Amino acid sequence: MEIISSEENKKVNIAYIDAANLDQALKIMEWKLDYKRFRVWLKEKYRVERAYIFIGFIKRNKNLYNYFQESGFLLIYKDVLYQKGIIKGNCDSDLLMQAVQDFYEGDLNRAVLVASDGDYAPLVKVLKNRKQIEVIISPASVKHCSILLKRTNVTIAYLANQRSSVEMIVEPENKKASDTDETV
Repeated sequence: MEIISSEENKKVNIAYIDAANLDQALKIMEWKLDYKRFRVWLKEKYRVERAYIFIGFIKRNKNLYNYFQESGFLLIYKDVLYQKGIIKGNCDSDLLMQAVQDFYEGDLNRAVLVASDGDYAPLVKVLKNRKQIEVIISPASVKHCSILLKRTNVTIAYLANQRSSVEMIVEPENKKASDTDETV
């Protein structure tokens, strides 16, 4: 009989999601992600117990942040800067630091990275060497996923291939009564 230490009990699969990277890819693909369905899919497919979304904090997006939290995500906010009317809130370093913290504190069993950005290749390589990366989920197409991530030879799943499982179902608006009136 194998005895499992308490340290091994607390190790979990963790998803690290770059919100800006995900949002940009969804805009290009022209569909909306149902975050509740996405969270369930992560748990069922990859046994993700903890899922972080790294996102720039903009006060007016409070309802969006609440939706993410209600969907089961943990939010890690980045202060944003406004440069010439453009919002800047790069979360790459925050994501990297959280992954490093989870690894060194012994919380991380296997990582699921949701990003297409080659800046994450060094993290993926370290996790691969320690057999602690489950998959990279690329929000971008095969063509737009960074070659640096592809070169790590870690399994890459493309979110577009999961569209039917995680897309938000938008109900068509009801037609106005005048549009459906068939009287002559």
